[in-house]
Amino acid sequence: MINDALKAFKDGEIILVFDSDNRERETDMIVAAELITPKHLARMRKDAGGLVCAAVSHDEAEKLGLPFMTEVMEAAQDKYPLLAELSPTDIPYDERSAFSLTINHRETFTGITDNDRALTIKELALLCKNGEYRHLGEHFRAPGHVTLLRGSKGLLTKRQGHTEMSIALAEMAGLTPVAVCCEMMDDVTGNSLPTTEVEKYSEKEGLLFLSGEEVINAYKEFKK
Repeated sequence: MINDALKAFKDGEIILVFDSDNRERETDMIVAAELITPKHLARMRKDAGGLVCAAVSHDEAEKLGLPFMTEVMEAAQDKYPLLAELSPTDIPYDERSAFSLTINHRETFTGITDNDRALTIKELALLCKNGEYRHLGEHFRAPGHVTLLRGSKGLLTKRQGHTEMSIALAEMAGLTPVAVCCEMMDDVTGNSLPTTEVEKYSEKEGLLFLSGEEVINAYKEFKK
């Protein structure tokens, strides 16, 4: 299954990944950032409905100079004390938020359309792929409509969220370690989409559905 998923991922297809019953208990749609199209964004918007994020590996984030949003808040809290009060120290399923900045490509208009978000995400991945890290501010502005996530150091060793799993899929597929993820929501319950419904959707749409455990085990073998 994992080999089929990596081939599909490398071909620009969406992969569905459920993290675990002990974490968010959510399934994300995941696609390679360098291969994203407006059609991917439309599908995520309609069929998933969660927050579209671009997950960037730790190494790429360091080269880009991307901070965690919590670091930005800490740096500004003397001037804006409210930021200290808002610190996310009580996340029930994690020790630290992966959120970084939000950005738009400078060639976008509002930044929120499928075309604009696809452009922002793809150009970010290509900037990393081409090693043009110091040009981030030249080509992008913030705040924007694409939420960036920073992958943890030592991928999938401590933190095992969709951020890390998305990056791991890209890395194992031989692509730039930047990937797009979006949670699948349930219109009926108002919660995340149950795995039984995800399975039905994956069969109907011909998309591969992986467990987080499968991704983690495959990545461990990949890194040996």
